[in-house]
Amino acid sequence: MNENIEVVVIGGGYAGVMAANRLTQRDDVTVTVINPRRTFVPRLRLHQLAGGTHDATVAYPEVLAEGVRLVADTVTRIDAPGRSVTLASGGTVGYDYLIYAAGSGSAEPSVPGASEFARPIATLEAAQQLRSALEAAPAAAPVVVVGGGPTGIETAAELAEQGRRVTLVCGGVLGPYLHPRARRTAARRLARLGVTVLDGPDTKVTAVARRAVRLGDGRELPSEVTVWTVGFGVPDLAARSGLTVDAVGRLITDETLTSVDDERILAAGDSAAPSDLPFRMSAYGAGCLGAHAADTILARIAGEPPAPIDLSFPAMCVSLGRRAAVFQLARKDDTARRLYVGGRAGAKLKEISCQFSVKHLVAEARRPGSHSWPKGDHRKQVLQAERGGAPSTVARAS
Repeated sequence: MNENIEVVVIGGGYAGVMAANRLTQRDDVTVTVINPRRTFVPRLRLHQLAGGTHDATVAYPEVLAEGVRLVADTVTRIDAPGRSVTLASGGTVGYDYLIYAAGSGSAEPSVPGASEFARPIATLEAAQQLRSALEAAPAAAPVVVVGGGPTGIETAAELAEQGRRVTLVCGGVLGPYLHPRARRTAARRLARLGVTVLDGPDTKVTAVARRAVRLGDGRELPSEVTVWTVGFGVPDLAARSGLTVDAVGRLITDETLTSVDDERILAAGDSAAPSDLPFRMSAYGAGCLGAHAADTILARIAGEPPAPIDLSFPAMCVSLGRRAAVFQLARKDDTARRLYVGGRAGAKLKEISCQFSVKHLVAEARRPGSHSWPKGDHRKQVLQAERGGAPSTVARAS
């Protein structure tokens, strides 16, 4: 290996930036982040961008450590044997270690008409286009938000608070992660905002037209703007590059976040599937996984055995407009507890969470190695049950 160690990070989101910042602990490590855009996107704010209450962008110099090189480009291929990546603009970038933090976006809808007439919100560009579509529509025009998960709930509430006439089509349970008590609180708040909530098995969307949404029970809802928040997808870069992925396309790793194919490739964030058992998508989880991927590389450079990931989820935050939210407390196994904080107090906690998702990156840039997170042993127990023994990492040729 060269005296200077080159690390390439694919993706400049929560996971990629956290990993890049943490790697600056060593002077002999050079870090390059490759990202399609020159602006950091705090994805927790995208529903606010659609509603016009936030621009959902932060300048990279504010969150990225000095000395980290930012390349505004797209990786089209990973050459694992050659330890290099190919860029869309031409040329290659070599590496000693690679962190795959390519993130996620909307899944391609399988419902007829959804790809043509419904608007996603999972990326900056999609949220900007949705905002433009809303601005072009009459203020009283009906808006249908499809999906009863956190993104759907937050988007419906945000738009309704701006005076839009919104119907939220859940296709099942409203807020399936939430405890029933918190779910009832969310439903009451949505009702006060004027959101019509349609839930239950008969509310699955079967077709989307230019100005209508059809449900499984035969109902047809008028919709000038249809927002699609169902499902997620990840880039197919890992699969196209011949690496082992799960059914969705996430890079499969061991518990140290190392690819099952190559010890020099690690994954973090939404595009990672440790032990084919991925963590819940979240900015919090992405940051922790990014930090751990960096720790694995730093351990290998130091000749030390890397540790398995240990991560618990203390809460989930769901905003309900600017003046209310549900801050759902969770057990270490990431299941909802009976306890939650709602109303204005919940909104304050949600805003703090959004702010700290960026502040943690800033803190890591200034003091690399400082980021920490709550631990739990539930994952170890699950893996032991699945494997019939203690979880272990697999040695691979470098």
